[in-house]
Amino acid sequence: MKRLVLASASASRAGLLRAAGVEFSVHPAELDETALMAAMTGADAASVALALAEAKALAVSAALPGSLVLGADTVIALGGDLISKCPDMEAARTLLGRMSGQDHRLVSAAVLARDAKAVWRHAGPATMTVRPLSPAFVEDYLAAEGPAILSSVGCYHYEGRGAQLFEKVEGDYFSVLGLPLLPLLGALRQEGVIAS
Repeated sequence: MKRLVLASASASRAGLLRAAGVEFSVHPAELDETALMAAMTGADAASVALALAEAKALAVSAALPGSLVLGADTVIALGGDLISKCPDMEAARTLLGRMSGQDHRLVSAAVLARDAKAVWRHAGPATMTVRPLSPAFVEDYLAAEGPAILSSVGCYHYEGRGAQLFEKVEGDYFSVLGLPLLPLLGALRQEGVIAS
């Protein structure tokens, strides 16, 4: 079996791959995601998520010739704006207040690359309906989650306490967690990384 390289330091993505029985190594991509997003002003969430995932996969695959590299990214569209990770707890507080009682679109994209060429791409969308959040709930939530929440776009870990934020979710569960896992597993079977 071929071995996969994950171009991400995301514990959530690594956990999903590990739980699915995929063997991989980790080699995080060094990219300026903010600059890449700024260069794509006006693009939709799926296009941006795919571009970020592809940039990560291509950068790492160029450095590791012959390796199959997985790049992934998640982008949220809220009220016409694309949302990235919050830099601090005050920004998280503001974002949660803005999301309160609103729908947002989450897109998790995955790209496989080999020798600096993309060989597979997929974007998994979900529509997330945040329930109305009281200021007291937001404060309790941020205190309980702490700065770890800043590692997640949208400031939530849906597989944990973050589930309390939502009234309804439509879309692929794994994409909400940060990786369109089922389509990815199909691609990994085709690439000989896991048995078919």
